[in-house]
Amino acid sequence: MLELNLPTYKYRLENKNGKLFIFDPIRKKLVMLTPEEWVRQHLLNLVNYQLGYPASRTRVESGLKYNSLSKRTDILIYDQDLKPLVLVECKAPHVKLKMDVANQIATYNQTCKAPLIIISNGLKTYAGFCVGTEVRMLDNIPSYKELKEF
Repeated sequence: MLELNLPTYKYRLENKNGKLFIFDPIRKKLVMLTPEEWVRQHLLNLVNYQLGYPASRTRVESGLKYNSLSKRTDILIYDQDLKPLVLVECKAPHVKLKMDVANQIATYNQTCKAPLIIISNGLKTYAGFCVGTEVRMLDNIPSYKELKEF
């Protein structure tokens, strides 16, 4: 797979009937390895195992309703009160992170209201802290401990 601009980790791949699968530790199952899934798994590793966000309160591809439309969030991490804390939108590496991606996560966050939003295509990653209707861009993704201090 493509080398990403995210920390590497020891992942588990399996080939089934000529298709490649990667183990997702959050969903606890093998999922088909697509370019977007490759990014999602690297982001999960980063936020859960390197930045300390609780894996037990992390959901992957969970459902979300927006104006009666069903949507799926890539990664949603909840705080200790089970309120959304971090919303992550992953794209395949060939997808440029333009305004449409920013608008997508902003739309999802109108429902979620997570204070931290992250978009990544694995090559570029952007994080922002939401204060009301404003997003303050961050230089990097804060650790769980640092986010609790905001």
